[in-house]
Amino acid sequence: MKHAFNVAGAPKAIGPYSPAVRVGQWVFVSGQVPFDPATGQLIEGDIAAQTRRVLMNVGALLSASGLGFEAVVRTTVFLADMNDFAAMNAAYAEFFTEPYPARSTIQAARLPRDARVEIDAVAMIGD
Repeated sequence: MKHAFNVAGAPKAIGPYSPAVRVGQWVFVSGQVPFDPATGQLIEGDIAAQTRRVLMNVGALLSASGLGFEAVVRTTVFLADMNDFAAMNAAYAEFFTEPYPARSTIQAARLPRDARVEIDAVAMIGD
């Protein structure tokens, strides 16, 4: 059975999608952009600040299922500019430890509300 959810520590969806969905042992976190959950507005700041805010939003959704970043098995990172890769990667590394999740990183022509980064995640409950 599919269970969709959101939490106060993560932004509300800006379209017809669920911020996160749990199906069995799997949690799928929709692409998060650097919205401040309190205001619903895109945060100011460089790519590192935006990456941290995105991952804080992902973390809030994971915690609703009792999970942390160690449960993440796959992420996709969308960058508005691939020149931001190194700074994004350094901020990303603050949230994950080995064994790291599988990941793809691509440059997108445009992201929602002109964010510089968007990240989605897949996590597994249990082992």
